Amino acid sequence: MNIRDAKEQIKNAIIAYFTKDEYGEYRIAIEDQRPVFLMGPPGIGKTAIMQQIASELGVGLVSYSMTHHTRQSALGLPYIRTKSYGGREYSVSEYTMSEIIASVYDMMEDTGVREGILFLDEINCVSETLAPSMLQFLQYKTFGRHRVPDGWIVVTAGNPPEYNNSVREFDTVTWDRLKRIDIEPDYTIWKEYALDRGVHPAISTYLDIKSRDFYIVETTVEGKTIVTARAWLNLSDMIRLYEQNGITVDEKMIGQYLQDGRVSKSFANYYDLFSKYRSDYQIDDILSGKADAAIIERAGAAKYDERLSLLGLILDRVGADLRRNFYDEQILTEERGIFSRIRTELEDPSASALKLLNEVISGKKNELENGKRSNSLSDDRRRMLHGTISDLEAAAKAVAQAGDPPGLEAFDIIRKDFNARRADYLRHTEKVSSELENMFVFAEKAFAGGQEMLIIVTELTKGSYAAHFISRHGCGKYFEHNKELLFYERQNEILREIEEIDLQE
Repeated sequence: MNIRDAKEQIKNAIIAYFTKDEYGEYRIAIEDQRPVFLMGPPGIGKTAIMQQIASELGVGLVSYSMTHHTRQSALGLPYIRTKSYGGREYSVSEYTMSEIIASVYDMMEDTGVREGILFLDEINCVSETLAPSMLQFLQYKTFGRHRVPDGWIVVTAGNPPEYNNSVREFDTVTWDRLKRIDIEPDYTIWKEYALDRGVHPAISTYLDIKSRDFYIVETTVEGKTIVTARAWLNLSDMIRLYEQNGITVDEKMIGQYLQDGRVSKSFANYYDLFSKYRSDYQIDDILSGKADAAIIERAGAAKYDERLSLLGLILDRVGADLRRNFYDEQILTEERGIFSRIRTELEDPSASALKLLNEVISGKKNELENGKRSNSLSDDRRRMLHGTISDLEAAAKAVAQAGDPPGLEAFDIIRKDFNARRADYLRHTEKVSSELENMFVFAEKAFAGGQEMLIIVTELTKGSYAAHFISRHGCGKYFEHNKELLFYERQNEILREIEEIDLQE
């Protein structure tokens, strides 16, 4: 199955394992909870989906790669203690707590998170000395004498033997105690994630054209070639930073991530063309509705790869504004609730606005730090917390500079600051709405009757930030073209159904 379906299967299993009965006991005891085992090639996103699941469920996540562990670090160190049996004393071997189990308890102590996921990667590649203990752990959830705490679900992962020479095959008894999920690379599914992740448009448009280059892990006469989903994501981040700092993106840098000579050269050539298109086309003019006739004519006459690159540039710029608008909206919504509570408190003339603000700031900072330590914080939530903390600190500074005036006088300062940010948000919302409309108008003029409109509507529909914005603020051109395309898709569906009819004599 693909990574999205695997994520859903794991999430559902964890929700089921967390379910309690009327007495507050887990419906399935920890000993009977089959660990999930993700079998899939390297760099496909197994660790990433575990982080997503933990943040979506609001639980902790402790991750370990088992290839880094010896028997001693996983099982614990032996020590001798004296025990009394039948009136006689004996020296008995026991083990200190496993580093892995101790990490779970450390997280519980440090963050207060009581439920979570223990994710053990590459468990079928452990050393020969650790293998027996690993198999015992999968069956009984214990390392030595120490068990995984109640409320912590075990999820494991490994690579198929064709990708890793050190893979150890499990026996039938072990497999019968695991929930096995096999994952395969799927560019279409990955792109949905990439849209919200803000993957560089040169990468997404290149892979739209050459999706076979999305995932390659093989051994040839020239050596190993490795191109994975992880590599494309890491390359995207580096290209963004190179561009931000004015550093040239060349084939040497690209080849450090795309470890396949053909793919790295092909993408490097495409990136050079992409950069040229970015220089030639004035994206700001297009999105402000000021694209001149020459640009529209050139776009309409361009080859498919140039059109795709141009769409990528436009959608990337709009996507950045949609993402910013989403964060601003969420931050303002959270702050409205905070300031509403503070206003109620300030009806007491003796209350200090500065003290109340600092208490909220402290609480948000604790949430941020605990979320980071427990890996239970989504990227969206992390960004929103940073933005909220920054705004609250600015409000606190303004109140302090005014001498922390009493009651509602202080709240007037807070409200003024909030209203200024809200006005900025509303102006930005109008800008984004205009950009969306202008993008469609440009596409109508340049690509009349082409499939480019389908690409635009599909990208906006799949992107969560775009879908949120359009549902909140609308977009006439989007609804107009989406309706037409849905009708077209339905026509094709009917034609396919007709073709599949088996006529009987």
